[in-house]
Amino acid sequence: MHKNNLHIEEYDFPKLCKVYPPLKEFIFINEHNIQSVNFAFPKAVKAVNTALLMTYYNIKYWRFSDMNLCPPIPSRSDYIHYLTTLLNYDFVTKNITVLDIGVGASCIYPILGNAINNWKFVGTDIDENSLNSAQKIIDKNNLKEDIKLRFQPNREDILYGIFNEDDCFDACMCNPPFYSSELDASEANNRKLKGLGIKNEGRNFAGVSNELWYEGGEKAFLHNYLYQSSQYKTQCYWFTSLVSKKENVQSMYDSLNLMNATEIKTIDMNQGHKFSRVVAWTFLTDKEREKWAMKSLK
Repeated sequence: MHKNNLHIEEYDFPKLCKVYPPLKEFIFINEHNIQSVNFAFPKAVKAVNTALLMTYYNIKYWRFSDMNLCPPIPSRSDYIHYLTTLLNYDFVTKNITVLDIGVGASCIYPILGNAINNWKFVGTDIDENSLNSAQKIIDKNNLKEDIKLRFQPNREDILYGIFNEDDCFDACMCNPPFYSSELDASEANNRKLKGLGIKNEGRNFAGVSNELWYEGGEKAFLHNYLYQSSQYKTQCYWFTSLVSKKENVQSMYDSLNLMNATEIKTIDMNQGHKFSRVVAWTFLTDKEREKWAMKSLK
């Protein structure tokens, strides 16, 4: 995990339960005589992550349908911290605005990014129900001035129809759907639970179709994103995305080099036994980057 991540240590369940009492019903003492929860159950996962948001990020309201993906707060905050390091390296430190592709019903990246760094966000989604849920979270936490939402009406588009002519984002972030079909997602979850020695009680991470799978899978989504990013070269400093499958990274580099990206980075992330990465790219020239940094410092 990133050195600034608040969740490097084991969960402090007594502290979490004090802030969010509903978590108590999911706590048990494991074989090591340590308090734990059964992460195979969606309601337990949701309770833990709700408690984390309330305890460490001053989020008072975080409710959404059980059908939607429940994001793990430690890994989501890791993305925010690594993106912070990326921007700070280029002296982009103030008045930061981020575009979140696929904001989802939980609105997780905007509320974390705002809590951690006071960033402003524009979140997009193709699902109006998810946007309605995200808007309620924004309203209930008094974040209307800092987080705005935009509906993407075309499921084939990622950035088209979202960027306005005068938009200027310091970063764009994305957690793409990585399965190619519902069957693919279900089979992967079965393998995961079997490996953990857990009886399958349904997907422990929940999630609706647009959150988990995309025709052609992660690779097809990423290459669509790459191409569309090349149409807005001077309107975003760093385009970034989580990349679940390591084998997709090289093809991203190949495509971005053909599109004349001026710099490409891979940021490795490690959360326990889970390994992932963020690929970041920019089309800005050195002069454009210097000008951007100067604007940020004002």
